[in-house]
Amino acid sequence: MTAAASSPRALGSRRWWALAAVFLTILCIGIDSTVLSVALPTLARSLHASEPDLQWFSSGYFLVLAAAMLPAGLLGDRYGHKKVFLFSLGLFAVGSAACACSTSVAEFMAARVLLGLAGAGVIVMAISSLTVLFSREERPKAVGILGAGNFLAMPIGPILGGWILTNFWWGWVFLVNVPVALIGFVAAAVLLPEFRASQRPGWDVTGIVASVLGLVAVTYGLIRAGEDGWSNPGALLMIFVGIAILGCFLAWEGRLTRRPAGQPLLDMTLFSSASFTWGAIFAAMSFLSLIGVLFTMPQYFQGVLGTTAMGSGLRLLPLVGGVLVGAVPAAEVAKLVGAKLAVAAGFGLLVVGLLLGASTSVDSSGLFVAVWMVIVGAGMGLALATSTSAALVELSPDRSGVGSGVLEAIDEVGGPFGIAILGSVVTAGYVSHLRLSGLSGRAASAVRQSVFDGVAVAHQLQSPPLLTSVRTAFVQGMDNALLVSAGIALLGAILALLYLPKSNAAMNTEHADIGQRAARGGARHGLALVGRAAGQHEQ
Repeated sequence: MTAAASSPRALGSRRWWALAAVFLTILCIGIDSTVLSVALPTLARSLHASEPDLQWFSSGYFLVLAAAMLPAGLLGDRYGHKKVFLFSLGLFAVGSAACACSTSVAEFMAARVLLGLAGAGVIVMAISSLTVLFSREERPKAVGILGAGNFLAMPIGPILGGWILTNFWWGWVFLVNVPVALIGFVAAAVLLPEFRASQRPGWDVTGIVASVLGLVAVTYGLIRAGEDGWSNPGALLMIFVGIAILGCFLAWEGRLTRRPAGQPLLDMTLFSSASFTWGAIFAAMSFLSLIGVLFTMPQYFQGVLGTTAMGSGLRLLPLVGGVLVGAVPAAEVAKLVGAKLAVAAGFGLLVVGLLLGASTSVDSSGLFVAVWMVIVGAGMGLALATSTSAALVELSPDRSGVGSGVLEAIDEVGGPFGIAILGSVVTAGYVSHLRLSGLSGRAASAVRQSVFDGVAVAHQLQSPPLLTSVRTAFVQGMDNALLVSAGIALLGAILALLYLPKSNAAMNTEHADIGQRAARGGARHGLALVGRAAGQHEQ
């Protein structure tokens, strides 16, 4: 099907039903990411998994997910977005069933690799479908709805997983994905229009290999840095090697872009558009601003307040509600005041909410925490939906496949990066405020590991003063991380006011020129920024 045949006007109301099908599949992917954290203790017993095994059940999945983004987008542009989307959904159902049926660590790890490959195809094709289904005026609303599916997975995963693990066999935590994926498959098969690039892109083998190797190296290094700290030489080496490979990748893509008959994996001419470039940057910054909340609050709820994983999920619902409040009307806000002010206002709300969050104490009321999380969510929803739309408006459907994979890969790398940075801030604040006098060296070492270990030692020793010290120290580290997140959001607001075009409409002439240059160069790929926030940060 051609782009014209599947234009938004021709699709009518069907495009919103198609978005509902895509929403369902994205929700399924997100729930799988978050539910694993609840199931890890059970998996340790059932599969006789060690602590490193448990870490790589999650980390290995996201490593494969990041590496597979670009190849998934290329396959979509070559063979059809709908075909790749449906194949990936089928593979996701198979991988979920394989997780449930696993009897060893090796089998479960192999099943997680399958899920990573499938998840990459589903996510990239879901984002790229927005350029086919919706006009640029409708995209902020569509992005907001799709993004809400990702945020909704954060509380649903622990709530659903906790209920299943309490009442049923652990395998149902993964088998529940199978019928959801199959329902999404049928709905997408009926509702989604088929689309692929009007001219099939070539195989930029050098670019593919370099991008995969670079992303794997950087992501692996950041995961190691998050686990072992920034003093780990192996982690730093992998990060530097990955950055060097990605630098070579960009140089190679620039060279292919300049060739008259070149077919680069990444069309570098897209970055001549201020709307596209800054929209992509601000979407990444808004997500990075939120990582402080996603990383610390589940630990606060469970380690400091003593709630279960299910209770933690329920307490995250105000954040999801805030995202809906900010994202759904984002299109109207941008139309009223322009993209520049809308993005800056979103970052402003983030700053206010995060600064309030940074004043959280051990004795803060649940209402206070809920209020500032609603404000943070609203700012995130407004900034992310508007900035993502600013990037998407610069794309033709022809260039939406690999392009979606590129910025989705940036998101997958940004998650471990944010956790490594903010995790270091939390740890430094936590350790520096502990009061460990009178403890044995072994007990003191255990308390320094995490708030959960500290609480466990305090209960074991029946020491209320130690318990108070552990909880207070963690909250201090958490508040420090939220202050850093507020600083990132403040920088985003300032940069948005300085550099983001006031309205995407001003970019139409430039967009047409970019499209013509890209067509002459033979490049059929672009970047479509993700409207998804990763539920994995809860882990």
